[in-house]
Amino acid sequence: MDGIPRHHALSYVELTVTDLQAAKDFYAAAFGWKFIDYGDQYAGILMPEASTEESGGLLLSDKPRPVGGPFVLLYSDDLNSTARAIEAAGGWLDQPAYPFPGGRRLHFTDPSGNELGVWASR
Repeated sequence: MDGIPRHHALSYVELTVTDLQAAKDFYAAAFGWKFIDYGDQYAGILMPEASTEESGGLLLSDKPRPVGGPFVLLYSDDLNSTARAIEAAGGWLDQPAYPFPGGRRLHFTDPSGNELGVWASR
């Protein structure tokens, strides 16, 4: 990735969390994410293998994310090991891996109640 924003491309995903440190701990343990801290209410999510480029953020709120809204999907080279990492980090699987056009995917909930998905091509 060259760091140049693309016209009409998804540029940034922000997750509302109820405990910023717990969210950072979960995503670091489950997916190896790293963060840039911007005080006690926000942390930027670094792009994989990047030192400063962000792909999203964690926003602290006393209100959990409302039901609905965008659904974020991550990609995995190994969906089974990703499922184990999610559960080991304190998340839970809402839908274990199931087939869909293009491969398999699962849905999980993080400790703040955000539902995300992970897909794999096989």
